[in-house]
Amino acid sequence: MAGPTTAQRGEAERADTPARPPHISPEGRRLTGRTRLILAAAGVLLTAAGTLWVLYGSSWLRLERVTTTGTEVLTRAEVEAAARAPVGDPLVSVDTGAIAARLRQKLPRIDSVDVVRSWPHGIALKVTERKPVLLVEKGEKFIEVDAKGVRFATVDERPRHVPLLELAPGDSAGLRRFGAGRLLREAVRVAGHIPERVAGETESVTITSYDSAVLKLTRERTVMWGSSEKGPAKARVLTALMKASPKAGHFDVSAPTAPAASKS
Repeated sequence: MAGPTTAQRGEAERADTPARPPHISPEGRRLTGRTRLILAAAGVLLTAAGTLWVLYGSSWLRLERVTTTGTEVLTRAEVEAAARAPVGDPLVSVDTGAIAARLRQKLPRIDSVDVVRSWPHGIALKVTERKPVLLVEKGEKFIEVDAKGVRFATVDERPRHVPLLELAPGDSAGLRRFGAGRLLREAVRVAGHIPERVAGETESVTITSYDSAVLKLTRERTVMWGSSEKGPAKARVLTALMKASPKAGHFDVSAPTAPAASKS
């Protein structure tokens, strides 16, 4: 039997040879790369445009409600009215710093406030109120003073368990040297160190000089506190002294290393 002819062998070899990919010129490769970049850039722009529309243009992420926590004396209605949050505006554009500033300005009882976006439709107001440690009597009203010495509110009724401040320096050297403002700050420091149990029984804090503070307690008891220095030590000593001498009427912790208690 005769073998394949030369022509047939050539056709078989060509059939076994893999086809070569079409030739792409360098210019064509550059065009293909530019196309991919253009498509990628277009995708980024479309995504950014869509995101901006969702945040600012759509009704999906707009401020609809305001919630308030942490109030004790203030009411939630008072806080939210003072906040003037722009209900209906895009949540992303709400100026939380401006809301916080308005609250501190309009409601001095607020010591601090956190204004937090609560996605997708809310603003949360987390309030911390000032707490009075002393009261300054003014006519028939009372001015509340916090632990920082800030006079933050005037109330008609005296709050329970908050001592009254009595500045009685007269023409003392302490008043001439330090001034009434400094004496007030000293009284605030003293009040801040009074033990919690004793604070509930303290009717007044009398300051006669920089280093002479006297606490007037219920049941006609008194405490000679002295200056505001070594306040934590004086608090510990007073607690122990009152426990050891429950029937005493006068306690002296002005020198905490040498405390004293007596019946009068």
